[in-house]
Amino acid sequence: MVPINVIRHLNEQYVAAALAGNVEWYRRTLADDFVCIDSDGSVLDKAAFLKQTAEPPELASYDLAEVDIRFFGEVALVRCTGHWMSKTGTPGISKYTDVYARQHGSWRVVSAQITRPATSHKP
Repeated sequence: MVPINVIRHLNEQYVAAALAGNVEWYRRTLADDFVCIDSDGSVLDKAAFLKQTAEPPELASYDLAEVDIRFFGEVALVRCTGHWMSKTGTPGISKYTDVYARQHGSWRVVSAQITRPATSHKP
């Protein structure tokens, strides 16, 4: 599979795993030294991210609106804008950046940062 298609597919799986609370997908796909800067500014390592993922998700849906994937050697930068709906019916948007690195023949997420604009409220 062409690398851009691999990363596009992983990005779609990342979103699906978040909506499903699929901790195992993240356990397999996140690098051991993964770090996430969440929309509230908190910094989560892999263990904290997995613990958060195990909690029931607040979002009912997340639709990707814009996806930009760039490669820098064995690193892929994914920048996205998405529209979400909370389980209570509150809509919002978010932008995120994920960084993938090719490690031992597989692509792993090494970093994520999520931003919700001031006009978009956390569910």
